Amino acid sequence: MYRFLLTRQWVILTLVALVLIPTMIRLGIWQMHRHDERAARNQLVTDALKAKPVPVEDLASVGHIVTSKERYRTVSATGRFDTDDEVVVRRRTNSNDEVGYHVLTPFVLKDGSILLVNRGWVADSGSQTAFPKVPAPPRGEVTIKGRLMPDETTEASGIKNVQGLPDRQVMLINSKQEAKRLGGGAQVLGGYVQQTAPDTKNDTPELLGDPGKEDAALNFAYAYQWWLFSAAVPVGWVVLLRRELRDRRRKEEDEAVDEVTPAAV
Repeated sequence: MYRFLLTRQWVILTLVALVLIPTMIRLGIWQMHRHDERAARNQLVTDALKAKPVPVEDLASVGHIVTSKERYRTVSATGRFDTDDEVVVRRRTNSNDEVGYHVLTPFVLKDGSILLVNRGWVADSGSQTAFPKVPAPPRGEVTIKGRLMPDETTEASGIKNVQGLPDRQVMLINSKQEAKRLGGGAQVLGGYVQQTAPDTKNDTPELLGDPGKEDAALNFAYAYQWWLFSAAVPVGWVVLLRRELRDRRRKEEDEAVDEVTPAAV
């Protein structure tokens, strides 16, 4: 009765089912790993934003690499802005997805070292080569606050570090790159600060909002979806098997009736 399982059609169907089941189970496990990774990153962001502000010198130094736990930590710094060496970072968007620039201004600390400060977003001037209109920062000594960020790289951001750009324009915010540009043995702290205060509204570039969090719940849902699919495969195989058996029994019964009927006549 079950010899049909050895036919080409059923052998292929069974092999496909046997491959799909472990594949879907592994995809569900992978989605759970993605869920755990995203949840962990979200927790790091939450912890960093809730942490008590500290002086930037407590976390950053020349050549320092900002760690995942230090990222988004609120830091304060006292010094003065150096607008003579200010640059803009190309192809950046604001909260409305408008394309413009981020304003990157060296901030000279009391000990003479330099902190890179992303002062926020400004609109495109309408020309890709002209320097945009940038509101000036406060003059003299000032205390700022912001979120500590790691250096941007092409590998981490996907942004190509294009060379030969117009004067005072860059693609990435990178402390090593800026140290070379500033020259003269400039002592640039690793990473940079995304300014959050003071906010003088219309007199400064548009400050950037809080970092977004990844939706880990989707990965959780996808994991169970894959596992439900994997459970549905053997159920579907059994359903097809029972249907095949039923159809074959009906066919045998019909053939038996056809053989008996003429004899009765």
